[in-house]
Amino acid sequence: MKAIILAGGLGTRISEETTVRPKPMVEIGGRPILWHIMKGFAQQGVTEFVLCLGYKGFAIKEYFLNFYAHNSDVTVDLSNSDVTVHRTASEPWRVTLVDTGDTTMTGGRLKRVRDYVAGETFYATYGDGVSDVDLGALLAHHRAAGASATLTAVKPPGRFGAIEIHGSLVERFREKPDGDGGWINGGFFVLEPEVFDVIAGDETHFEREPLERLAAEGRLAAYRHEGFWHPLDTVRDKTILEEHWASGEAPWRTW
Repeated sequence: MKAIILAGGLGTRISEETTVRPKPMVEIGGRPILWHIMKGFAQQGVTEFVLCLGYKGFAIKEYFLNFYAHNSDVTVDLSNSDVTVHRTASEPWRVTLVDTGDTTMTGGRLKRVRDYVAGETFYATYGDGVSDVDLGALLAHHRAAGASATLTAVKPPGRFGAIEIHGSLVERFREKPDGDGGWINGGFFVLEPEVFDVIAGDETHFEREPLERLAAEGRLAAYRHEGFWHPLDTVRDKTILEEHWASGEAPWRTW
């Protein structure tokens, strides 16, 4: 199976980073978050990717076109342009990079890469969030439901610390409790080819009309993921993810 990754958004809520690079190239632990996402897929056997590029997509193209150099120790002889590679750490990935337009919405981006999945069931996700979701269990749930699309439902992390009050006294502090208990769309989809037929065009937000229509028709399933999930939407999110990585026990690091 292939994985389509939506990597073309503007990233306006983290503009401190995205004025110079697309959001999927924002680094966590010295590596683009896109690399972290793809590494997680690859660890579970998915090594073919279709990247939907848009805003500053050239930066993502450059990264993969020069992936070998980015991940090697090299000596460059400037007198004759000879390059000697001393150490390399490559990946067994096949990556298709598709320019899907700077202003195209998520549904439109998906539809533009229809030909690259050749009528097969495929995974899809966003290029700005990490998780330890079990892709095999997600796929099994999708097939058991007989759905056209399955999304991963997650409970978002709390944004602020909380206090517990007993009477008029503060009893204790709690760090970043879960949100209000509601489930949200965490991405990490399994999709059937017929999903393309409910996407009108470039202006279509996949999360609106297509998913709403599939839900109304009983063709959208939800896989509940109780484990780790965290988006990269703000500088605060980046700080949280960096702290996880620096601890040596990043929950999404399954490799």
